[in-house]
Amino acid sequence: MVNLELYRVFYTVARCGSLTKAAEELYISQPAVSQAVKQLESQLGTPLFHRTHRGMELTAQGGELVFEDVENALRLLTGVETKLAELRQSATGTIRIGASETIFEYILSEKIVEYHKKYPQVKIELISDVSPRIIEALKSDKCDIGFLNLPIEEDEGIRLTQSIMLLNDVFVAGKGFEHLKGEELTVWDLQKYPLLLLEQSTVARTQVDRFFESHGVKLQPAVEVNSWDFMKRLVTSGMGIGCLPREYAKRRLQSGELFELDVRPAMPSRSVGVALPKNASVPFALRAFMELFREQ
Repeated sequence: MVNLELYRVFYTVARCGSLTKAAEELYISQPAVSQAVKQLESQLGTPLFHRTHRGMELTAQGGELVFEDVENALRLLTGVETKLAELRQSATGTIRIGASETIFEYILSEKIVEYHKKYPQVKIELISDVSPRIIEALKSDKCDIGFLNLPIEEDEGIRLTQSIMLLNDVFVAGKGFEHLKGEELTVWDLQKYPLLLLEQSTVARTQVDRFFESHGVKLQPAVEVNSWDFMKRLVTSGMGIGCLPREYAKRRLQSGELFELDVRPAMPSRSVGVALPKNASVPFALRAFMELFREQ
């Protein structure tokens, strides 16, 4: 008998018309989706899809013949799962969320409040640490879901499911540097000013160093800090020029306490991604939390 999950993958690919989109919806990798389709085709003894430049199209003598029956069967099973999910919503569960202090403050706080209002019976444990330690917590079953600063080195112990927010690193200044407003600066010009950077061994600092080294510049910060909030306070007081995500400095930029420097070339965007333990299942409580980020 064919594994039911293979039919679920087939149906999702057919509906999405894309291996990539199906992988995102199923929270599995694209190669895993492709392998499942090939396995189902092998077990049924017929090709189910045409692979075209537009995506995945059902074959007339395979995929189109079984699609409707598979859809009806999965709809019946979804009804069963929905009834069970309604029961699970009233049960007590726990989700352990790992992220840096900054990600909790600027990205997750409102979602956590929203989730708690919707599912007050679910206990939420927050694990605040830097991305490398959150990855280790995911791999050692001390954390159910991690929100990580990307990019990171590939790790077979976790799987990245989606990116939820872009971050744009910019240079900002406060009082004492007003003469730089509206001035176009190069990455080489910045060496003439006192710089405040995040401490080494962080994803953000690594990306900044790599970008500047690619332009032949090795930054020598006047001050290294361990948090964005501390950096903003120091830059606002006039200690120097800081480098941080524009999204984390929005309030002070809008109030005029800080202003953004026009530095060319601009640094590339990075992002915050969602990671799960490699082979762990996704229970209802956790899946409901992840769905909050699909809606934004």
